[in-house]
Amino acid sequence: MPSKIDAIILEEAKAYKKEHNRIIKNIIKFDRIAIFRHIMPDFDAMGTQMGLYTWIKDNFPNKEIRFLGDNHVTFTPRLFPETERLNDDWFKEPFLAIIIDTANTSRIADPRWKRAKYKIKIDHHPDVEDFGKTSIVNTSMAAASEVVVNMLLSVKGDYVMSKQAASYFYIALAGDSGRFQYNSTTPHTFAIAKELLKTGFVLSDIYKKMYFKKIEDLRVTAYVLNNFRVSEHGVAYYVLSDAIQKELSITSERGKENVNIFSNIDGINVWCSITEDAKDNCYRVSIRSKERSINQVAAKYEGGGHAQASGAKLQSLDVLEAFIKDLDDLFVE
Repeated sequence: MPSKIDAIILEEAKAYKKEHNRIIKNIIKFDRIAIFRHIMPDFDAMGTQMGLYTWIKDNFPNKEIRFLGDNHVTFTPRLFPETERLNDDWFKEPFLAIIIDTANTSRIADPRWKRAKYKIKIDHHPDVEDFGKTSIVNTSMAAASEVVVNMLLSVKGDYVMSKQAASYFYIALAGDSGRFQYNSTTPHTFAIAKELLKTGFVLSDIYKKMYFKKIEDLRVTAYVLNNFRVSEHGVAYYVLSDAIQKELSITSERGKENVNIFSNIDGINVWCSITEDAKDNCYRVSIRSKERSINQVAAKYEGGGHAQASGAKLQSLDVLEAFIKDLDDLFVE
């Protein structure tokens, strides 16, 4: 563990001291550990998973550690290794399950977490469903990465934070905080980032990999800029139908990649990507906001999340007008 940990980290950890000790105790106890995350993973889900996987491997090299879930269409293998594929035999022996960045069981990417002898939940989303024998849910933190690293830096023990583990955790932290632009960013967030940076990874290399683009990706950006709409009260949105996705040679998972184009535009208060998911016969929505909380509107449309960053689902475009109006109404005085 790095020396002279920032006092703000140690102070924040006090409230979860019992849970931290219990989690480390179970990591020590179990020889077989599986780390799970949510479906359709983002920077935080994958970065926190791989950061914790690497930290455990570094500090307990004789344990058998696995990481599970669906791959990301562009993050793997660019940022993270391909997710492991395990047959059912592995889950017949006792193992510890650590589920990160997931508020409810229906979103856990691999259902075999249920077979674990002991289950741990670590998250920063509103606590929708309690499914861990030990649980840490801290909604004041910008990322699940921030919650996990707070624990790893504050527990007693001669533990190391390697450059590789720190780089994964940093990717998660920067991704879910919008590169430290969202209101969820706090002094504690920066304190965690500082401790991670102490390990010596090259920051510019991290951002190059995170936001890597190909020339053909500009066609998608051009389509968004030529086809977005803005409502009366500053709700910007674009729609990517299945036909348009095929024309642009992208998958539905990539539909939200351009949503933050509108993040610093005067007159735009909320911005959304609305992407058709032909497989599930719905439209996936990513919502971002400058100031107003939008998670209550997201919850109305089969979603949820954070105050300034949420997701939702529209069963058809028939409800698009009502959805935009609900966001518009947030700004009607």
